[in-house]
Amino acid sequence: MDKNRMEGKKDEIVGSVKEAIGKVTGNERVEAEGAAQKNKGKVQDKVGEAKDAVRKAFD
Repeated sequence: MDKNRMEGKKDEIVGSVKEAIGKVTGNERVEAEGAAQKNKGKVQDKVGEAKDAVRKAFD
């Protein structure tokens, strides 16, 4: 598993938690930061998937 996938999953989880905390507390800034971090994690995970696919194709 590519390290981008691991980091991406971590960012998705942390972002989801931040987003939820922002919603519960009514803090729009924290909610937006969480959503952005979650989306960054999703992109990073997809990059890792692509790298894994390339590695697998050449093995």
